[in-house]
Amino acid sequence: MPLAKSKQAVGLGNSLMNDRFGKGKGSDRKKASAYITNDRKEASWVKMRSVTEQSAMDEFLATAELAGTDFTAEKMNNVKIIHTDQRNPYLLSANEESTVRGKHNKHKARLTVPRRPKWDQNTTPDQLDVLERESFLNWRRGLAELQENNDLLMTPFERNLEVWRQLWRVIERSHLIVQIVDARNPLMFRSEDLEGYVKDVDKRKENLLLVNKADMMTAKQRKAWARYFKKEKIAYRFFSAQLAKEMIEARDLEDESEEEATQGPSSSSAPKPASQNGSEDDSEDDSEDDEHEPAGVALEEDDDDDTRILTVEELEDIFLEHAAKPDPDNPDEKLQIGLVGYPNVGKSSTINALIGAKKVSVSSTPGKTKHFQTIHLSDKVILCDCPGLVFPNFATTKADLVCNGVLPIDQLREYTGPAALVAHRIPQPFLEAIYGIHIKTRPIEEGGTGRPTASEILSAYAKARGFQTQGVGQPDESRAARTVLKDYVNGKLLYCEPPPEYPDAAEFNRELYDATHLPEKRRAQLQAAMDALELPDDESTVDTEILALPTGAKSQRLDKAFFAKNGGNAGHVTRPFNFKYSEQGQAQAARAKHLTGRKAKAMIALETGLDPKDVQLTSSSGKKHFKGGVRGKKKKTEDDD
Repeated sequence: MPLAKSKQAVGLGNSLMNDRFGKGKGSDRKKASAYITNDRKEASWVKMRSVTEQSAMDEFLATAELAGTDFTAEKMNNVKIIHTDQRNPYLLSANEESTVRGKHNKHKARLTVPRRPKWDQNTTPDQLDVLERESFLNWRRGLAELQENNDLLMTPFERNLEVWRQLWRVIERSHLIVQIVDARNPLMFRSEDLEGYVKDVDKRKENLLLVNKADMMTAKQRKAWARYFKKEKIAYRFFSAQLAKEMIEARDLEDESEEEATQGPSSSSAPKPASQNGSEDDSEDDSEDDEHEPAGVALEEDDDDDTRILTVEELEDIFLEHAAKPDPDNPDEKLQIGLVGYPNVGKSSTINALIGAKKVSVSSTPGKTKHFQTIHLSDKVILCDCPGLVFPNFATTKADLVCNGVLPIDQLREYTGPAALVAHRIPQPFLEAIYGIHIKTRPIEEGGTGRPTASEILSAYAKARGFQTQGVGQPDESRAARTVLKDYVNGKLLYCEPPPEYPDAAEFNRELYDATHLPEKRRAQLQAAMDALELPDDESTVDTEILALPTGAKSQRLDKAFFAKNGGNAGHVTRPFNFKYSEQGQAQAARAKHLTGRKAKAMIALETGLDPKDVQLTSSSGKKHFKGGVRGKKKKTEDDD
């Protein structure tokens, strides 16, 4: 029998209230459904936690804390039901996307970054804190109003005031602000209002747009973006932290080899004979240089200054060229460069390439760098690394945010939208070639669109990799989606957004889907298939009908055994499928099957026309034989008489 509930029991909410305010205190707040505030004397790591997404309740509580007001819960009856198109719930049609982009251009000027309020030497820290909170609150209210009143989707921008304070300090002390963006979608990661805010702080400060990961773009794509940047009067440069890292590693290897050569012959290596110190040595040195040369060749293949990918030394010179001149009253002042950008655009990798050694930890998690760091690049330049934060920007769908690396893939619940976007952007032959799979699509006459759907791609990938769901054993499309989307974000599946008003996005990315953009193993397999079909080497996989790659030794053995002649296997069918249901087929099956006991008697009786009771079976050497019959029975009775 359960015990009666104690009348002195206190609910969880009242317990929290008593624990915070003390028993008997806080009676004036009892009417509130909750009262939650963050203590300002928190640890620094708690304050610097990056906040890009909040639930409705958390955002409401955070807004109330910024306003410094108490509140009571009220029951509201206005319920807004948003109806989505059932045919395409996660992606937009062409007309819908055109309408949304029109809204983006109309309200682009309202995408701002929070401003730090004016302050002077007479402003106390408490007064400045109140002013900053009030300014930040008004900024958040403005963005919320913009998003709700115009039915717009925005990026999950940074909602932590402490992170924005780090940005304010970097802007105030830097002579040049460098925005680092991803070359695959530069405008998505660029904050136009940030450049205006830099000029508002000090007109002498300069801005520079550093397009990182430019090695993922072709020369044609860089030229198209260069024309757009020039048209919009945007100071830009192309850079690749990955290529710069490869050049640094190659240089280190060359330095080590030179040091070993200057040390003279060692005990482990004997000097070469004089007859070998001729042209052969020169050829060997050239071959060694070629091994470490690809990064440098990739950087120097374009002679146009507008589209050329800069080296590390050239980038430092560009900083000195674009930065504002130091104060003439202080000629010894060092030039300070502020680096800002989204997470996962390569900001820390760029710094590592600049300083030539890993001094900043690399991570794609927002808020990895808690405070801005100052790094002495040289005697003249100091780098100010700002924490990676997400600026407010417009987006068409959440699938677009996932594919751009803004939303984390491991925390993704709905994967069909982003996977469908990948299926729409990456051609089917390239997907099949890079993963070594065959995607079965629905024919157009059966209602297909001619392009594989997200489910068809993920199902084919899951079957090829052995990803299965528990219990049912169906292809695990969710696990396959995480792998494919990570390959897309990391650049294994390449797609670059064209500049605005570019006629065709598919034509803009056509050069990315040839054999040179495949992994080395897949490239060799594709080359073997192209040689077998006598195709030209420079032909794109998009224009060919190569759907299956060459098979390995194991697959060839299986195919040989399956399709062997006169082997009784399933690869060769000698009779129609319905033969086993015919009279001849059933008789053949009965003869092939060894019957015993009552079934054998019945079969013999049917073949001889006897009564099954008159049939006798004898065993000889483990086999059943028919013996006697009616005659044998009559003979036995005569002998008995």
